[in-house]
Amino acid sequence: MTTPGSNPDAAAARAPRSLSASAQRVQEALTGAGFDAQVFELEIPVRTAAEAASAVGCEVAQIAKSLIFRAERSGRAVLVITSGANRVNEATVAEKLGEGIGRADPDFVRERTGFAIGGIPPLGHATPLETLIDEDLLTHREVWAAAGHPNALFRLDPRDLARMTGGAVTRVR
Repeated sequence: MTTPGSNPDAAAARAPRSLSASAQRVQEALTGAGFDAQVFELEIPVRTAAEAASAVGCEVAQIAKSLIFRAERSGRAVLVITSGANRVNEATVAEKLGEGIGRADPDFVRERTGFAIGGIPPLGHATPLETLIDEDLLTHREVWAAAGHPNALFRLDPRDLARMTGGAVTRVR
């Protein structure tokens, strides 16, 4: 495993600065839920798992991607947190939920989460979300998750994902 910060470009990408409003909301949600993770913002946006991994100096598999789906029958929002190395198998997730799913449009995502696509965090959402967590994330000692903005991330123990989201750890690929 690459140690965060061992990438020389990663250190250059980070800069001490005040958090954007959406990243600050995530920091407050983390603190309010009893987690000591610290949100930070990069100078550059990291819109893909590969970009995020490069920026923080970790493996792509250590990026916890938060994807929002819309359940077809009920219309509920479903958060799937998956490893950056994996693609979500929609049929597998639909089977676990008992109904089909589809990708959510940007308006639906913002309405249900309070955040724009590209920075969806695992917690701090506008409405409660049913959450599934990729079991592959738990093979790592630490992972990195989005923090409300395409430039914002935080590091955490992947076992904390279930505690902070109330989600079920399962196979999603």
